[in-house]
Amino acid sequence: MKIIRFPKKDTWETLLARPLLDFSQGEARVRDVLSHIKQKGDLALKEYSRKFDGYEAENFRVSEAEILAANTLVPEKLKTAITQAAANIQSFHQSQQELPRRIETMPGVICWRKSVPVSTVGLYIPGGTAPLFSTLLMLAIPAQLAGCRKIVLCTPPGKAGIISPAILYTAGFLGLNEIYKIGGAQAIGAMAYGTASIPRVNKIFGPGNQYVTLAKQQVSQQGVAIDLPAGPSEVAVVADRTANPAFIAADLLSQAEHGTDSQVIFVTDCEPLLEAVREEVEDQLASLPRKEIAREALQHSLIILLENKMQILEMINSYAPEHLILAVQNPEEWAEKIENAGSVFLGHYTPESAGDYASGTNHTLPTNGYAKAYSGVSLDSFVKKITFQQITGEGLRRLGPSVEVMAEAEDLFAHRNAVSIRLETLNGKNHE
Repeated sequence: MKIIRFPKKDTWETLLARPLLDFSQGEARVRDVLSHIKQKGDLALKEYSRKFDGYEAENFRVSEAEILAANTLVPEKLKTAITQAAANIQSFHQSQQELPRRIETMPGVICWRKSVPVSTVGLYIPGGTAPLFSTLLMLAIPAQLAGCRKIVLCTPPGKAGIISPAILYTAGFLGLNEIYKIGGAQAIGAMAYGTASIPRVNKIFGPGNQYVTLAKQQVSQQGVAIDLPAGPSEVAVVADRTANPAFIAADLLSQAEHGTDSQVIFVTDCEPLLEAVREEVEDQLASLPRKEIAREALQHSLIILLENKMQILEMINSYAPEHLILAVQNPEEWAEKIENAGSVFLGHYTPESAGDYASGTNHTLPTNGYAKAYSGVSLDSFVKKITFQQITGEGLRRLGPSVEVMAEAEDLFAHRNAVSIRLETLNGKNHE
């Protein structure tokens, strides 16, 4: 990792630029895939399964027998861990449920808002070298709590048509049974448009490679909602003299191993930590199974020395990290001044990986600076907020004149008349 000492503020934006992804070639390819699926449905899906996954699909849907078989293939320790994680995720997301509150904005004028579930949602869970069964917990549990009537799960199989046992076990544990062996951009297209085998959904959730990301972006322009803009994973670690260099290095590597395009940033005002952390990163890196992936990610990652707490906070809020670790004394004081971050981890014993798996917060978070405007996935992601209002006759007498004046000022006389006609009736005048 490169060490940067006291960079000038006007260089921060360039210094902290995320790795650029070249989507130019992929965009046309994904557009063709989506168009083919829209026209040919299952025939196109079978063609792409054969071409991209090496899998000859007879039937995309996973059978009950396959779900049950996964029970015997998952170690008991992992089952116990999944149970604990699910309980924590459920507790945290259940606390986000809102009951409608009726507000009388003025006498006779009642307004309220109600959460209504998105009826059909699609979850995409990557397989491959890192089958993300944890993401299934993060997405399916709030979908169930929100009351979504149909939850469709797509995940890619291997060449033998077998899905990761951990993903299948987790799906069975959660009571999901509409699971399809389909991956990549073609899975996004299937859920966006619907085919004879796979139902159309209203909103699509889940991470994936650049083709999945592009497919989600493209279908979102065609009336299908998606969870949030996605990019490579990232973490920023802020530390002071009380921090443990080994802890910091482990946190940096936990994100670097996600992918070669991940970015990790370490920011401090304590100069002795610079070399100590860099040495720890090299020592821990040597023993990681995914060390080559992590090593490449570290090529565009940084260790930054700044003068004081105020500068650090300013830089972090400008960067808007997906994950932010505050490995400092009195982290609550620092946290109060954080404006832009996906999820924040306070203190020396709160690793980011706890949030990735089991603390209870959601790990589907805005990346690439989108934390300046977007929240991570929550219960709210799976509901629509519908507003209601009810006005009594007396309420309209009080409110109506203001509406009439405002509508007339905008030259919208039909709007005014919708009120005036009612007021005339209330006042005993016949409307001819």
